[in-house]
Amino acid sequence: MAEAKTAKKATKRSTAKRKKLEAAPRSRGIAPDALGSGSPPAAVTRLAAAIEQDGGSVLAIYRDPLGGHWQLFAGLPIDLVEPTPYQRDLSDAHVAKLCSAIDRLGRYLDPMIVVRNDEGHYWTPNGNHRLAALRTLGARAAVAIVVPEPEVARRILLLNTEKAHNLRERSLEVARLAQNLAELDDRPEREFEAEFEEPALITLGLCYMENGRFAGGAYHPILRRIDKFLGSALPKALEVRKERAARVLALDEAVTAAVTALKARGLESPYLRAFVVARINPIRFKRGATVEFDETIDQMLAAARRFDAGRVREDQLARAGGPPEE
Repeated sequence: MAEAKTAKKATKRSTAKRKKLEAAPRSRGIAPDALGSGSPPAAVTRLAAAIEQDGGSVLAIYRDPLGGHWQLFAGLPIDLVEPTPYQRDLSDAHVAKLCSAIDRLGRYLDPMIVVRNDEGHYWTPNGNHRLAALRTLGARAAVAIVVPEPEVARRILLLNTEKAHNLRERSLEVARLAQNLAELDDRPEREFEAEFEEPALITLGLCYMENGRFAGGAYHPILRRIDKFLGSALPKALEVRKERAARVLALDEAVTAAVTALKARGLESPYLRAFVVARINPIRFKRGATVEFDETIDQMLAAARRFDAGRVREDQLARAGGPPEE
């Protein structure tokens, strides 16, 4: 009887929680018939005039349905639209796929997000591949949501939903963004948490810049635990990041030497690097413990340099897992 009452109470709580979750989305934001009502602020009016002067056309001025922020829907000369300078590199295969899909449909249905810079160009943080596809197809115009606040473009990882990121792309974007912001803003690095997502991505991105074949996936789980946002000003923090990246690359060289030694013994596996990194990881079993970046990398580097491939058995490697070489 007691168990039945407990189950009934749990069911009621679950039902109440589910109803609350279902109701929450309908309690936020602006009603559909009010999105275009009201008078936009002067900055938005000036932006609309600038778009017209640039040869574009403002199709609508409205507020976003969730936060109520004013923005514009506009047609823009395609020659004035360009990707943000810290965006990831283009994938030719993805551009070709988009070209084929858009051309077969005969319509362009996915507006980019852009901000207007001081030179009268429009930066898109999330539409580089779509922009390249439109240009390849010979389009003269692009339609876009124009956001009045330029800083929105810096939050690139939150806006960039065009193509799934892999670790290399995410890291390069964050590192490039950090370098760009370091020239404009000297606030502490930890105040850019929303823009950078996680501190390890900055360090890994700098590694990829130095070595395009760097296998960051093997080190990412460790760096996520030991790399923290810094309290120093962003330009100074970036110098620390470069030093950390250099140390991670030195570690990778030592790990590569260990992997080469394993291959010389006839051991072949896509998980060799992950196997070596797991063997030299000093925080592998330190769950919840406070660990420091420098101390951890020093221990791993020393362990990698004394790694004895002759003591590794084939059955140990067979049981190993983890991310394969990128």
